[in-house]
Amino acid sequence: METPGLVVHGEAAPFSTALRSLLNNPQYSDVCFVVGQERQEVFAHRCLLACRCNFFQRLLGPKLGPGMPSPVVLSSVPADAFLAVLEFLYANSVRLHRHSVSPLGGGLGERGRGVLRGRGRRNSLPLPRPPTLQVLEVLTAAVEYGLEELRELCLEFVVKVLDVELVCEALQVAVTFGLGPLQERCIAFIEAHTQEALRTRGFLELSAPALLPLLRSDKLCVDEAELVLAARSWARVGAAVLERPVAEVAAPVVRELRLALLAPAELSALEEQNQREPLIPVEQIVEAWKCHALRRGDAARGAPCRRRRGTLPREHHCFLDLSFK
Repeated sequence: METPGLVVHGEAAPFSTALRSLLNNPQYSDVCFVVGQERQEVFAHRCLLACRCNFFQRLLGPKLGPGMPSPVVLSSVPADAFLAVLEFLYANSVRLHRHSVSPLGGGLGERGRGVLRGRGRRNSLPLPRPPTLQVLEVLTAAVEYGLEELRELCLEFVVKVLDVELVCEALQVAVTFGLGPLQERCIAFIEAHTQEALRTRGFLELSAPALLPLLRSDKLCVDEAELVLAARSWARVGAAVLERPVAEVAAPVVRELRLALLAPAELSALEEQNQREPLIPVEQIVEAWKCHALRRGDAARGAPCRRRRGTLPREHHCFLDLSFK
């Protein structure tokens, strides 16, 4: 009876190093990509990309005729993010950093940097200093290219290094691509660090669908007066970018502001400012005044009065029916 064959394995590290040497190497390559706004040329190998990723299998299709085919233009993905994706496809590992991702950088690593390996272990070794690039760009590319393993590795890394500067951008990516667990982690982080998060550029660049779950939260550690100011700043930025009125930009989210929590003097000041720069529908301000006049939190339907975790106490709050839970 013939003895069954035995599968033996060589060293993985030399194999990975050899494949990594082919990354963006014109020698033996048979496809060229023109990537990002800078239109950087990136060289690759069709057979490797096709067998590792269905997206590239469909994109590249069968090779027709001899020689190098016309370059494939991918203008929406930054070059460094695309190189990071290719590095994962070639070597099944990718160098990640809190701010940046680079397969080809130089220098010494620092806190927050690590190598993530597909279906393997994470090695905490000093890594090259990468150029500036958000790791979220690599996560975005992984989602768009259907690379589930790379997506999970990026999600793991983002959650590990989540901080005030990164959290709003991560929330936007989570909402855009329906990454529920990441969205929950981001919201929980912002709830605990609300004032700091509201001052970031990432907050001002949130889309309305990404801002909505934040404004609906009872656990924000910020007073309503400060939240109104942050919402106005957010709407101003959106109005400038979209070339639309501030009130129109704010319309999808402004109903979540709990104006009845403001003291009468604050509400009067807000009303005056709203006349100069419309942000909040007049009827919403009227509803808040009704709560004050009748001293009942449920006096006006649709006027949220529930206190948030960071709501500062005011004299009229004792008349509100709903307290923070």
